[in-house]
Amino acid sequence: MKTQLINMTIAELRHYILGHNEDKEAFYLLIDRFKNNESVNSFPCPNTPENLKIMKQAIKEKLRK
Repeated sequence: MKTQLINMTIAELRHYILGHNEDKEAFYLLIDRFKNNESVNSFPCPNTPENLKIMKQAIKEKLRK
C-alpha cells in the first residue's frame, strides 16, 4: 500500500480520489476509514410511514437553521 495514502486524513483521501478515481486501493482505504470512524453518524432507514414523517420533519427543521 502506498505510504502517503495511509497517512492521509479522510478529507485528503476524498480529494485524492476525486482526481484519481481509478485508484481502487485508495477508495477501499477511504471506506475502511469511514467504517472505523466512530464520529460518523449513521441512522437506519425509516421503515414505517410514521418514521418517514418524523424523518421528513427533522430534515425540514435542520434546513431552517
